[in-house]
Amino acid sequence: MSQPMSLSGQGSALTVDYVQAGTPDALLTSDTLAVFGFGTDAPHCDDPRYLRIPLQPYGTAPFERWRCAAPVEFGRNGDPIDGQIRWSTDGQLTFGVIEIDEPPGDHPDHSDISEAAERAYSQLVDFVSGSRTPHLLRVWNYLDAITQGDGDTERYRQFCVGRARGLGRFDTVELPAATAIGRCDGQRTLQVYWLSANQRGTPVENPRQVSAYRYPRQYGPQSPSFARAMLPPPGSTMPLLLSGTASVVGHASQHIGELLGQIGETFANFDALLAEARRHQPSLPAGFGSGTRLKVYVRDADDLPLVAKALDERFGASVPRVLLHAAICRRELAVEVDGVHA
Repeated sequence: MSQPMSLSGQGSALTVDYVQAGTPDALLTSDTLAVFGFGTDAPHCDDPRYLRIPLQPYGTAPFERWRCAAPVEFGRNGDPIDGQIRWSTDGQLTFGVIEIDEPPGDHPDHSDISEAAERAYSQLVDFVSGSRTPHLLRVWNYLDAITQGDGDTERYRQFCVGRARGLGRFDTVELPAATAIGRCDGQRTLQVYWLSANQRGTPVENPRQVSAYRYPRQYGPQSPSFARAMLPPPGSTMPLLLSGTASVVGHASQHIGELLGQIGETFANFDALLAEARRHQPSLPAGFGSGTRLKVYVRDADDLPLVAKALDERFGASVPRVLLHAAICRRELAVEVDGVHA
């Protein structure tokens, strides 16, 4: 087990850790908000707090565990056919997940990711807005064949359209941090999970990048709806929530065809993002270390050992991380990274 972050104190609290275990059962204690297993070998468990992530890990993957400050309640809302929400909460933070099968559609692959995204986000918004924790902090989105299709028919662009419709009218200063990544298992099921709170967080943008919600029209009819990072609510003891970050400067992809160049640019982006976050919260460490947890998404399976080696050289054992085989939302990008930092 990697060393857990010490995040106790008044207000909402969240501890994120990577834990080696045979099954998730022993991890699902009364103060556990969520547990995640990765890949096809991840065990099954009926507890609503447990989620199998459809991304194959490199090597033996740990479980990801979220713990909070108080005993949690958990349950299920809705019909599994129409999109059941599984949830858990301690009254200050809520974990939720919804999985929507893509209906038949006019897309060249005969499925409709836009409709699935609209349904998922519409139900997410209704659930969160009616709860004790109505403020979205962080969302993860996993969808199959994310870059399939050309121009505005590309599935990621269609996902962005559906997500925006499902969110309804929104103010960009209230957008959560987020990741949208392609699963590689051929299953046309959109998986969306989130963290919400009883107080607002503070979104953080990266001075090296155009805000995603201000991307020009060349990236699709609807700009992506997320913030680059999210600082936790005032008075809470939680990590900075880092959105999916890649080798993009301004709004343009950099180092196309250069794996190591993309890795370097990605972490240059994180350096700038952390510096911006520290303007609001100076106590944050200036660089990644033992209080950081990273998920590293790698497009090509053959690149996984190369990325692992590059990260070993950069961080050694100081930064706990999980490497996952996954498609990135731009075809030319080979790596994306998200995580938490405290």
